Amino acid sequence: MFGLNLHIKSVTIIILVLFLAIFLLPLNSFSQTKEVVALKGDGIYRLLTRHGLSSAEYMDDFITLNKTNLGKNNTLLAGVKYKLPDTAKLPTTPASGSTPSKGTGKMVHYDIFGSEYADIEILSNNLKGAVYYLVGGHGGPDPGAVGKYNGNLVCEDEYAYDVTLRLARRLIEEGATVYMITRDKNDGIRDAVTLKADKDEVCYPNLTIPLNHTRRLRQRTDAVNSLYKKHKGAFQRMIAVHVDSRSKGENIDIFFYHDKRSETGEKACKILRDTIEKKYHEVQPNRGYTGTVSTRPLYVVKNTWPTAVFIELGNMNHERDVKRLVIPDNRQAVANWLALGLIKDFSTNK
Repeated sequence: MFGLNLHIKSVTIIILVLFLAIFLLPLNSFSQTKEVVALKGDGIYRLLTRHGLSSAEYMDDFITLNKTNLGKNNTLLAGVKYKLPDTAKLPTTPASGSTPSKGTGKMVHYDIFGSEYADIEILSNNLKGAVYYLVGGHGGPDPGAVGKYNGNLVCEDEYAYDVTLRLARRLIEEGATVYMITRDKNDGIRDAVTLKADKDEVCYPNLTIPLNHTRRLRQRTDAVNSLYKKHKGAFQRMIAVHVDSRSKGENIDIFFYHDKRSETGEKACKILRDTIEKKYHEVQPNRGYTGTVSTRPLYVVKNTWPTAVFIELGNMNHERDVKRLVIPDNRQAVANWLALGLIKDFSTNK
């Protein structure tokens, strides 16, 4: 009797082990983190996008997951394997700032973002009903502030435009209506360190940008105000993006201007500043952040009808600021963080 019972128990255990091997091992294999190899020229934004992941939702997770294999300033090393965040888990930094989005299934196409980024999935309706007029600083015959990096000239208008494009794409992903007021049909989003300068930017819809400073500012202000009337009654914001020019010794953080008459403009700037500060504390806890909010009688801030926010990304004459700006993933991170702030502005500052 005992021998038979032991035999039955042994057979039962073997069957149970086989069952676990057949049904549980595939689940463990399935849940393993996927690894991909970085190609030459890849940044985190390009790598995530190529593998169908939103940089807004997964960039911070990617950095945390791969911290030991990243180069200086979180750059990718060609030929190195990197782990992709688990899409089955909730992202730690959702695009909405509150709950992760699963996408609406809707796709749109805009050539202005360049061939690699022209196709955009609408991730959420967080900004449905919001209208944004994005103005990259300077452009056309005016390059703005000019600095140097590794012996190459770096022009304000090119880097401000790249951040503005990235911000535009993020806002569209969240369901917003976006107008690029300063436009360049050839310069989509560029994942390069040195952005080649040109003078072929135009003002919406396709106007040659004049050399005269006042005429140039009036032209883009008129473009915004004309569109504002078209969307009368909607939530509207004008966002101007620049890179400041100060003494070489002055290292500055992203800061914001608003019109002194605008309480909503002041609140929008404070929301953006606080969002940037929070993100810096998360990804670089010991860095600190000194961004400010103040008023300044700038032409586009005073004369555009939508609530206006004027952003300065750094000092084009300071070596550390330029190093921060030339890294494409840094430009994308700034765009992501600004988008988070604008989502909060839309939900709390109408």
